[in-house]
Order: sequence, then C-alpha cells, then structure tokens
Amino acid sequence: MKEAIRYIENAKEILNKSKIEDNMYVDDKYVKSACGVAYLGVLKAIEDYLQKSGFTKKELPKSVDAYREMIKKHLSIYNGKLIRQFENLYDELHIAGYYRGLLHRTSTVKDVLKGAEEFIKKIK
Repeated sequence: MKEAIRYIENAKEILNKSKIEDNMYVDDKYVKSACGVAYLGVLKAIEDYLQKSGFTKKELPKSVDAYREMIKKHLSIYNGKLIRQFENLYDELHIAGYYRGLLHRTSTVKDVLKGAEEFIKKIK
C-alpha cells in the first residue's frame, strides 16, 4: 500500500504546480495529471490487495469492469461500500478530472484526492 499512497502524494505535488486564482486551479494540465495519477493509485491499491490475497500479476484486472468484478467478489465482502466508493472515484478522478478536465475548484479537487486516499487506506 505504500506505493499506492505514494501515487497520492505525487498527485498532490503535481497539483501544487498549478496557480490558483479565486479558489480555482488555473492550469488544467496539472489538475488532469494529478487526477490521473491519483486514480492510478486507487488501482494500484486494489492490485496490491489482490496480490496479497494470492492473485498473480497475470490474473490482475485489465479493465475498469474487471476491477469492479474483483472488488465485488474479493473486497466488498469486508466493506459493502467499497464498490460505491470506487464508482465515485472512477467518475470523479478518471472521467471528470482526468479525461474531461471538468474539475477546477480547489476544494473539489482536494476532496476528491482525499477520497482516493481514504479508499486506499480502507483496503490495506
């Protein structure tokens, strides 16, 4: 899990490169990059958990749908809210933040990164 948390720390460092005006990040490039790196941290945490549970690198998920299935089968047993949290992080970090570049407000971006970190800590 240290590696997954490192991704979150890297995302925060990337985000700090963007100027802020009126509580909004000015440079979309840094926000998009930070969201992408944080999302990779979420995926890394899931992969680490699965590998500790006996899955080989070859058996790890290769699509978002496969991640969903693995969470439902192997992680949600312990916490039924994990799949909903994963879906929210997918929508916020990957789609809105990284893919579409729709996140600008500093408080929103910081909350989403905090949510990613909390998700990672839950599946330790």
